[in-house]
Amino acid sequence: MENFKKRWEITENWQLLFPFLGVLGLGYSSYRLGYLFYDTSGLTLSILLSILLFFMLLKFTLFLFKKLEHKWILDAKWEMIRVFIVFAITGSSSMFVGRPIIKLIGITKENLNPTLYWFLFIIIGLIFYQILLVTFGWLFGQFKFFWNFEKKMLRRFGLGRFID
Repeated sequence: MENFKKRWEITENWQLLFPFLGVLGLGYSSYRLGYLFYDTSGLTLSILLSILLFFMLLKFTLFLFKKLEHKWILDAKWEMIRVFIVFAITGSSSMFVGRPIIKLIGITKENLNPTLYWFLFIIIGLIFYQILLVTFGWLFGQFKFFWNFEKKMLRRFGLGRFID
């Protein structure tokens, strides 16, 4: 355990919550993906595929950590897990918020060209993504990181004049 704490620069026990949540979320995602591919083949095959996916996703995530470690300016390595959790929650939440909004506006797949529907769905989801990213970043104690990330993203969209 001490090696784990040292590797992730964990100084307080409460910081272990984020690696635990990260592994739990990765396990859940692996199970959902495994079940998605083999839901009719039985539980055993789904679990075996989930275990395989878990280790593949874990390797990929650790690879991303290594690549982003020097690019993102954070105080400790464990904070990268917190940032990844915020990105995951924000991505999912923006679609959950966007669906009812698009229905409220009256846009459905039946009354609109499917290409236009998905384009509008993505645009509405992207708008809520921007708002939720800063909100969840603040809730997870990473407001400064996500506010800078948001400003950079808006500049890339050509909207930098609204934040400067």
